Amino acid sequence: MPPSDSFAIVEGLTTVPSRFGPKETMDRLATEIQAREMKVFARIDHAAGAAEVGLTLRPTELIIFGNARDGTPFMQSVQTIGIDLPLKALVWEDAAGKAWISYNEPGWIAHRHGVANAEPTVKKLADLLRAISTTAAGLR
Repeated sequence: MPPSDSFAIVEGLTTVPSRFGPKETMDRLATEIQAREMKVFARIDHAAGAAEVGLTLRPTELIIFGNARDGTPFMQSVQTIGIDLPLKALVWEDAAGKAWISYNEPGWIAHRHGVANAEPTVKKLADLLRAISTTAAGLR
């Protein structure tokens, strides 16, 4: 478990440690996403937003990404899954200065929306997210 004053085990959330700092981790994550022919739709720097209003927040950046070819069939089965797509990953720094990558587990997303017969898609997405995050984090 990460040494953080705000970290808790959250159902449906995968969190992996990074060997790099938050900025390098996020840049590596974006590179991995694009290398797998997915589009990065946005990067949201929560710490910069906090600074704009005079507040402090350790590095915390969200990346929103995906690919309509893989996401659309999921939404065709249950349109409400669109609230959880495109995919998102959060790169954040804990109180000890360690960077982490967190993302929603595809199985949890499918379960949340009651998607039937989702196992092949869930496995494909779970394998993809695991590969992207562990490579970006320098774990493989």
